[in-house]
Amino acid sequence: MTKGRLEAFTDGVIAIVITIMVLDLKVPRGADFDALQSGLPICLAYVLSYVNVGIFWNNHHHMLHAAKRISGRVLWANLFLLFWLSLIPFVIRWIDEEGLVPLPTAAYGVVLVMAALGWGQLQRALIACNESDSGLATALGNDLKGKISLVGYIVAVPIALFNPWIAIALYVANALLWLVPDRRIETRR
Repeated sequence: MTKGRLEAFTDGVIAIVITIMVLDLKVPRGADFDALQSGLPICLAYVLSYVNVGIFWNNHHHMLHAAKRISGRVLWANLFLLFWLSLIPFVIRWIDEEGLVPLPTAAYGVVLVMAALGWGQLQRALIACNESDSGLATALGNDLKGKISLVGYIVAVPIALFNPWIAIALYVANALLWLVPDRRIETRR
C-alpha cells in the first residue's frame, strides 16, 4: 500500500466518524431559546469531539507528508488509532443519553487515552520505517507535547468518576494544547 492510499483511507474513516457524530445530533423540539438550550450540552460535546478528531486528522496529514515510506506495522498502528477514533460517536451518544455523569465521561477519556496511545504507536512505527535519523524522527524528538497530552487524558479518567466537569475541563485543555498544528512536523515536509 502506498502512503497516498493510507492517507485516503484515513481521510475516509475520519469523514465517516464526523458524519456519524453530526447525525446523532437531535433537532431541538421547539423554536425558542429554551428548546435550543436543552440540546446545548450535546452540541458542546460534538464541538469538542469534532475538534479532537480534527486535531488527529490534521497532525496525521502533516506526519504522513513528512514520512517517505510506510510498512505493515504502520498500517496496523493506523488501524488501531482509527478504531479508537471511531468510538468517539458512541461515547458522545452515551453522554447525550445519560447526561454528564461519571461513567460515560470517563469512557470518553478512555477512548481519548487509547487514541493518544495509538497516535504514539503510529509515530514510532513511522520512525522505525523511515530511519531513526530521518527528518520525521528529528521533528518529533522526544514528543513532550504528546506525553503531556497522554498524561492529561489518563489523569482525567479517574477524575471523571468523581467530578465529570473537571474531566471535561481537562479534555478541553488537551484540545487547546493541540489546536495549532504541530509545527515540528509541518516544517519537515
